[in-house]
Amino acid sequence: MSFMFGKVFQPFIEHRPIAVMARGVLENLLDPEKIDALFERTAEVQYTRKLLFSSVVDLMSQVVWGVQPSVHAAYQAQAETLGVSDQAVYDKLNHVELGVSTELVRDSARRAAPVIGALRAKLPPFLKGYRTKILDGNHLSATEHRIEALRTTWAAPLPGKILVVLDQELMVASDVFLCEDGHAQERSLLDEVLSSVERDELWIADRNFCTIDFMMGIATRQSKFVIRQHGQLKGELIGTRQAKGKTSTGKVYEQELRMTDTSGKTLTLRRITVELKKPTRDGDTEIHLLTNLPVQKANAVKVAELYAKRWTIETMFQELTETLTCEVNTLGYPKAALFGFCLALMAYHAVSVIKAALRAVHGRKTVEQEISGYYLSLEISQTYDGMMVAIPPRHWETLHMLTPAELARILKGLAVNVNLRRYRKHPRGPKKPPPKKSKYKNGGHVSTAKLLATRS
Repeated sequence: MSFMFGKVFQPFIEHRPIAVMARGVLENLLDPEKIDALFERTAEVQYTRKLLFSSVVDLMSQVVWGVQPSVHAAYQAQAETLGVSDQAVYDKLNHVELGVSTELVRDSARRAAPVIGALRAKLPPFLKGYRTKILDGNHLSATEHRIEALRTTWAAPLPGKILVVLDQELMVASDVFLCEDGHAQERSLLDEVLSSVERDELWIADRNFCTIDFMMGIATRQSKFVIRQHGQLKGELIGTRQAKGKTSTGKVYEQELRMTDTSGKTLTLRRITVELKKPTRDGDTEIHLLTNLPVQKANAVKVAELYAKRWTIETMFQELTETLTCEVNTLGYPKAALFGFCLALMAYHAVSVIKAALRAVHGRKTVEQEISGYYLSLEISQTYDGMMVAIPPRHWETLHMLTPAELARILKGLAVNVNLRRYRKHPRGPKKPPPKKSKYKNGGHVSTAKLLATRS
């Protein structure tokens, strides 16, 4: 690494290697020239005058990482360099086209994939012979009422909805589907999702995506799915239900189900039922899973276990929320809010590349079981600003041109210096049922000191 990093880097390489790795990955994934080229070929209405799109991406990235607390704070820190007014920045943010935001996520996923491949740190597939994609939706949280149109309502303003496709082996969001209408149903985007389905993929999704057209579309494209059956989607049960074994969550049964769409086409599926040991949060005592996987590839118990791994994408959303600023509540305009979420996904890709480098050096099980994404992101946000003052941008520019293999080699060299103890998870024990509250049910105050004294 000596040819790449001079003496000015050494204190950070020795004591904060994660921050150096993060900046190195971002320099490669967010090369300004390539970002501006992406904008020029993707944008249909917006165009560049004085403010480069790559400058907006860099500014917002600092908010996402927590380096700056707000968009305006990030602007003030770069005002002289940007050479435009704060209003020009907000105007640019408020009109970022959905196609541009979508392509940013797809492009960074395509750039991250060969680096993870060069690190030889892909995760084992959930099911051999298939590339697993996990689909889930997220409606963006309510924003502040800063826009004039929102000042006359007490209702919470929702700036949009997003569907994310997680590539399980790479742990990157390989695709996103955006909608400005915060009230839109997730199913309204399924036609767009279908256009991205490729042969020999395995799609795992919750019941919100359980429609006959979506499942038939996946099957037509010679791919497979495991989707929880929605209560409103009926079909004709065939034969009798057969017991197939047990999982950690309950007993497993299987039965065939025939479904017919509006055009008369039929689809015969395996219906896997899990009788749960504990009811779900909604009170369901059993769940039904629909799949077109052949039994030779996955028996009923395996199908139930595959669906249980859907939590992988929930973990991604949790990490976006808790460790990255994926939702900036001051960005009321839908296009700006969705753009901010997409930049958080790009930051998540950088974290995924860093974790891949750690897996390559320290082992997959160690990193998966012990390393906290929260502490990785915390070090980056705490170190980043000071590191960029100590090491000016010109020292990082050579990282733009690295091939995936060259970047992988550098990341592995940096990962050797990482002390994993600094980033260890601290899992809590099982949740206990909350105690019953008797006094002051509807409010009031108590003295903590007096309550503690009664216990001693």
